[in-house]
Amino acid sequence: MTEKEKKESGLWYNPLDSELYAELMRAKKMMRRYNALEPDDREAMSRLLHELCGAVGEGSHILQPFTCDYGYNIFIGKNTFGNHNITMLDSAPIRIGDNVLIGPNVSFYSVSHPIEADMRRMGMERGRPITVGHDVWIGGGCTILPGVTIGDRAIIGAGSVVAHDIPADTIAKGSPAEVTRKIANTPKHLDY
Repeated sequence: MTEKEKKESGLWYNPLDSELYAELMRAKKMMRRYNALEPDDREAMSRLLHELCGAVGEGSHILQPFTCDYGYNIFIGKNTFGNHNITMLDSAPIRIGDNVLIGPNVSFYSVSHPIEADMRRMGMERGRPITVGHDVWIGGGCTILPGVTIGDRAIIGAGSVVAHDIPADTIAKGSPAEVTRKIANTPKHLDY
């Protein structure tokens, strides 16, 4: 089994494998081009984002700078907006739904390292997918950890660390993020 096959199967793998390293470098070069574009050249930004990512829905946009590992494991729905300085470490798939708002300085880490120091010294890592539902709002400075699912219409408060699943129609915040209330019980037109 190749290192890429191990990665895609959710097993421990070595990211310095020549095939994976070439894919990382391809993505790094594309991000350098993306981040160097004029900020009002949305057509070129959209074209590069579509080339880099697994899928990008109509009307979606990510502001510069943007950073990822491979790109091909990123799937973004329609009308989704990512603010400045989004990081997506996409060793495993990162799926973002439609109409999602992502604040500045948000990081999605689908990759993790082993607890055992011997394996860390060998450079091993593995990925677990991240899924963000439709109509989600992720506040600035949040970190989304491997294996997490955020349900539809959830709101994640600024600065939160999401270490476990967050149900739909809830507001969660903190480190680790915990549900503080259900959105159905919140008066309309209020900030969180």
